[in-house]
Amino acid sequence: MKGDKHMTTTIFYPLLPTPFQVTKMNHARLQVHWSLPTVARCCGRIAGCAFSVLLAACAAGPDFHAPAAPAATSYTPEPLTATTAAAGIAGGEAQHFVRGMDIPAQWWTLFASAPLNAVIARALQANPDLQSAQAALRAAQENVLAQQGAYYPAVNAGLAPSRQRSDPTLPPYTLRTAQVSVSYTFDAFGGNRRQVENLQALAEAQGYQLQAAYLSLTANVVAAVVQEASLRDQITAANDIIRLQQELLTLLQRQYGLGDVAQADLLAQRTALAQSQASLPPLQKALSQQRNLLAALTGNLPADGVTETFDLSALQLPQQLPLSLPSQLVEQRPDIRYASAQLHAASAAVGVATANMLPQITLSASAGSAAAGFGSLFAPGTGIWGVVGGLTQPLFAGGTLLHRKRAAEALLDQAAAQYRSTVITAFQNVADSLRALQYDAEVLRTQLQAERSAAASLAVARRAVALGAVTPQTLLNAEQSYQLTRIALVQAQASRYADTAALFQAMGGGWWKAAGSRQQAAGTVRE
Repeated sequence: MKGDKHMTTTIFYPLLPTPFQVTKMNHARLQVHWSLPTVARCCGRIAGCAFSVLLAACAAGPDFHAPAAPAATSYTPEPLTATTAAAGIAGGEAQHFVRGMDIPAQWWTLFASAPLNAVIARALQANPDLQSAQAALRAAQENVLAQQGAYYPAVNAGLAPSRQRSDPTLPPYTLRTAQVSVSYTFDAFGGNRRQVENLQALAEAQGYQLQAAYLSLTANVVAAVVQEASLRDQITAANDIIRLQQELLTLLQRQYGLGDVAQADLLAQRTALAQSQASLPPLQKALSQQRNLLAALTGNLPADGVTETFDLSALQLPQQLPLSLPSQLVEQRPDIRYASAQLHAASAAVGVATANMLPQITLSASAGSAAAGFGSLFAPGTGIWGVVGGLTQPLFAGGTLLHRKRAAEALLDQAAAQYRSTVITAFQNVADSLRALQYDAEVLRTQLQAERSAAASLAVARRAVALGAVTPQTLLNAEQSYQLTRIALVQAQASRYADTAALFQAMGGGWWKAAGSRQQAAGTVRE
């Protein structure tokens, strides 16, 4: 431009076919004048060189290897019996542990309850926590795709009109510049690849988090249904006991009128009846809370509720129970897979922090045209282009990069410890469930015997009091024993169903059997 001081020099660049001229302005703006076809050939060679460097580059930081499965061959220190005890009542069937048994994806259908299946189906459709986990997975997958964009050059187009005046003796003029720029950062030490690896591992972790949410939701629904059924049966038992005690109170009132029993005996029976009646509202309150819980699990407000009701007689106790090999548990539990993916992400983060301490290589190129008017913007002689290469090596940052790397290594150690803790907790869950199934089966059998004995004792005491053969205190003791054993029997029945659901949850719930679950849990993204 007129009035600008400039100098012209010739530079030989090894990637370019011929020398080119650089015009250096006094305001430190670099402009290189050449034809667009030559720039295209130049950029092609640069891109080829960049791709070669990328292929030859190594990735900084450790390569992740999934932890080996524990060498344990059993879940409990003592041998596990193959069959539980049996009791002659609903929910008292003997259960058999089948080593290596496949776990169905819809394991809750083994309880053979159509209302239960319907509630779970609605929960899987409308539970907001599950929808939140699904959205989090989609976000994690999109973050992977966004980071993968750094594998490719960034291309931008721009139009910059400017008003300039280079000579005080001349009027100002308008300069219009249209330009396309391409920039690329070489991933020479794998920093971007480690970042993509980190985000892919986090997406995988989110996928397993989603599967864990599925498993927790279905298990919570089953547990809530079992608890509701138990409370309904306990309320039925409490009402039966209240009705029985009312009949006995009527009997004692008649005998008191005849002078056969003392007033103290009559008052004691009234007290027992009142105590039984007082036990009913807490059960009704707990039942109402369980109904509210089921409504919340299905994505409804408490006022909307659920239409289905449950009692223990409507549930079938599964008699074949899975006993997966300990080496398989780490593959089946979504929480263990989640912890492994988090460990992978922490490993990749160390690579990112390491790569940040190494040289960063960048290359940018631009081509365009500058003219005083739009009509002549692309006329011959108006073309401009530029190529810039850069190498940046951090020399001093106050220890920031080093300490970030050390922090990433500490987080890797933390993730490894959390993984081991998750594995130990998973094995503990299975061991607890297996022992609960064994011992609760024994409890139900003995509780059934106690309830039947108490019922027989109450019947004998009732006849004896009617004949005047025993004191009313004997009848009162028999009533209290029957009341306790009847409620305990219902609770023991419910424990068998709850223990079974807990075992399926501890074993992983069969999520890998569902169509597309493996790909979803792996956080698969489209390239």
